[in-house]
Amino acid sequence: EPHDLSSLSTILSTGSPLSHESFEYVYRDVKEDVLLASIAGGTDIISCFVGGCPTRPVYRGQIQCRALGMAVEFWDETGNPLASGKGELVCKQSFPSMPIGFWNDEDGGKYHRAYFAQFDNVWCHGDYGELTPQDGAIIHGRSDAVLNPGGVRIGTAEIYRQVEKLDAIIESIVVGQDWEDDVRVVLFVVLREGEALDESLEQAVRSTIRQNATPRHVPAKIIQVPEIPRTLSGKIVELAVREVVHGRPVNNVDALANPEALAHFADRDELQV
Repeated sequence: EPHDLSSLSTILSTGSPLSHESFEYVYRDVKEDVLLASIAGGTDIISCFVGGCPTRPVYRGQIQCRALGMAVEFWDETGNPLASGKGELVCKQSFPSMPIGFWNDEDGGKYHRAYFAQFDNVWCHGDYGELTPQDGAIIHGRSDAVLNPGGVRIGTAEIYRQVEKLDAIIESIVVGQDWEDDVRVVLFVVLREGEALDESLEQAVRSTIRQNATPRHVPAKIIQVPEIPRTLSGKIVELAVREVVHGRPVNNVDALANPEALAHFADRDELQV
C-alpha cells in the first residue's frame, strides 16, 4: 500500500511453475493491470522456450506462449508431437541462442548427453509439460523428477499445487521411492511453528490431493522434515533427495546452498515399511 506501483507494467516469474493461486494473489493484492508472465528456459541457452507476451491474455496457471525463434513442441516417448497431453519439451529446430558446445567438452559428449540423447538431432530440454487450448503452455516439473506410480507419469508440480493450499505446510518436496516392483509417492513437508503432522493433517493432505488431482497423486508416505535442500539459486532438489532416499551418493553437492539438509532424508524408518 505505501508503494507507488503505477509504473510497474510486468512481473516475470521463473525457477518453478507458478501456481494458479499465485496468479490470483498478484492480481488481487499487488496490481490488477500488470502483465504477470511465467517464463521457462535454461541457463545454457540464456533464454526462454516459453514465456510472456504483452499482446496476449494471461490465463492463471499457464505460460502465455512459445517464445519467438523457438520451435517448441511437446513429444511423447516415441517422438510424436502432442497437440494435447503431457510430454517432453523439445525444440525441433536450431535457435539463435543455442550453444555450440560446453566448455572443456572436447568430443561434445557431455553436450550431446545433456540435450540430444533422447531424440536424434532434436533438443530435449528435460522439462515435462503440455500445450493448452489457448496455445499457451504448462510446465509440470523436471522430466527426471517425474513420478511414475503404477506406470502413470505425474509431474511434481501437480502435487505441490495442492499441498500449497494447506496453511499448516510451509513447503514440501515429493519424490518417487522404488517399492515392491513399483514406485510409491513420498511427500516430505516442512510445517509452520506449532503445527504437528498428526492423523488429521495427513488426512487433509491426502483428501486435498485426491479431490483436486487423482488417486494416483496421493502420497503413500507423508513425512515431516525441518528443512528442504536447495540449490544456490533457491530451487528445491528433488533428484538429490531421491538419491538419498535410495541410499545412493549425491552428485554435485557443491551446488547446494544447504547440503546438510540432505541428512534429514537418509535412513528414514518410515520408508522401510
